[in-house]
Amino acid sequence: MTNRRKFLQKTGLNSLLAAFGLSTAACSIAGDKSKKTLLSTAIKTTKPSVIATWNNQKATAAAWQVIAKGGRALDAVEKGVQVPEADPTDQSVGYGGRPDREGKVTLDACIMDENGDCGSVCFLQHIKHPISVARKVMENTPHVILSGEGAFQFALSQGFEKENLLTDLSKKEYEEWLVNSEYKPIINIENHDTIGMITIDKNGDISGACTTSGMAYKLHGRVGDSPIIGAGMFVDNEVGGAVATGVGEAVLKTLGSFLVVELMRQGKSPQAACEEAVQRIAKKQQYKDIQVGYCAINKAGEYGGYSIQPGFNYAIYQDNKSEVFDATSFLK
Repeated sequence: MTNRRKFLQKTGLNSLLAAFGLSTAACSIAGDKSKKTLLSTAIKTTKPSVIATWNNQKATAAAWQVIAKGGRALDAVEKGVQVPEADPTDQSVGYGGRPDREGKVTLDACIMDENGDCGSVCFLQHIKHPISVARKVMENTPHVILSGEGAFQFALSQGFEKENLLTDLSKKEYEEWLVNSEYKPIINIENHDTIGMITIDKNGDISGACTTSGMAYKLHGRVGDSPIIGAGMFVDNEVGGAVATGVGEAVLKTLGSFLVVELMRQGKSPQAACEEAVQRIAKKQQYKDIQVGYCAINKAGEYGGYSIQPGFNYAIYQDNKSEVFDATSFLK
């Protein structure tokens, strides 16, 4: 009777795990603690959610409107990040972004859907919504990344209009910067930040986007982490998603967003995964004078954020409620 009971318990567990793409063998490899974490995460109901770097509540609200109406996560994330892209007062994204050291506004963006399909543009000029061009790359070409003049010409072929993205405010600041031409990013000031966003729709599908005008007064042609899948943003529909902000070079060297998602796959909470990703930077790179922040969300709607320096925050929209949280940090 004891053996029969154990057999029934084991086969019952196997059936439950199989429903979520897991196995007892996979769980036992990770150990009992990880097995419990994986199982408890798997059986929770997916919660429609929007999460974004920084206090981007207007952007998360725009994305939530799509989610609330039963829309697709991909449409929601594109709609959400278009808000700061079109805002001339947001000088780290899109229209109004601070230029490079030659006075050119150059944009980077990427997008990724629940199927793992993705598109990206980098070093793009004259187009207000690079995130939408990135989506066209994903949907209308066999490629993942288009750059520079090629990306611009592709955008024009897709119906996008050429625009002047350098506002009077950003031009004035650039002219003042030219006096000393000192390249020194300031922690938590909008000359090296971005918006990254992850959305989960009512079907439980996940999409992500990341868009930026990059570091102010950078070398002409510089590309950061934002348009690189696995660095500035990464999603896995079985697990969750993560986005990065801050000094892109530090994120690129560790493929931070991919790392966060893989750590969640192994059973870590979003918070613990973000902490580990920041600690990887601190172990291998000079970090005391830079900022990098991650925020992440898993399939169950659990979320977290962490950064090198104090001052990073992230916005979350769940249960018809918008909130902003200050992330904890490696340095105090």
